[in-house]
Amino acid sequence: MIQAKKLEAYQKLSDEEVLLQAQKDPDAFAVLVERYEAPFMRKALSILRQREEAEEAVQDAFTRIYVYADRYKAQEGANFGSWGYMILTRLCFTRYQKMKKLRGRTAEMEPEAYERLPDTDSFVADLSMRNEVLVGLSKIPESAARILRLQFLEGKTQEEIAEIEGSTVSAVKTRVHRAKKAFKEVLAYDGHD
Repeated sequence: MIQAKKLEAYQKLSDEEVLLQAQKDPDAFAVLVERYEAPFMRKALSILRQREEAEEAVQDAFTRIYVYADRYKAQEGANFGSWGYMILTRLCFTRYQKMKKLRGRTAEMEPEAYERLPDTDSFVADLSMRNEVLVGLSKIPESAARILRLQFLEGKTQEEIAEIEGSTVSAVKTRVHRAKKAFKEVLAYDGHD
């Protein structure tokens, strides 16, 4: 009951006031999500053209708006909405560029190819493990993730990596060792959640 009254009070405030309140009471942020979720989704879809990508972009936008709420400054001729749309639009264009690059590297699989895929538990386990690896890589510094991707996912030798990175083989060995250590720490930490 108290929650409903509190939300009702927040709904009477301007976007800027709600954002300010959300810094003290996270429940207030639900009002902004309610106000902007549908229009943000329309905007994201107009840029990305894929519902799942658009949904992720909208979610990322709300996360950033919440996390960086203290950085919002009201300006002449610009309100909270324009700030929120700016964040969303930047995220959408960044995501669009990544999608465009991926589209250039991947091809659609023919239906017959799907039928040839093994339908076994080990295949699903391999996919699950690959997903865990990719999630783990996303949680370590980009330079470390890049080294591990090059060596273990792309199968490059340390000599090839040294050439790609403009480095020496001994430096690559050191970086691989440190990256593996960081990766193991992330996996160990995630296992204790």
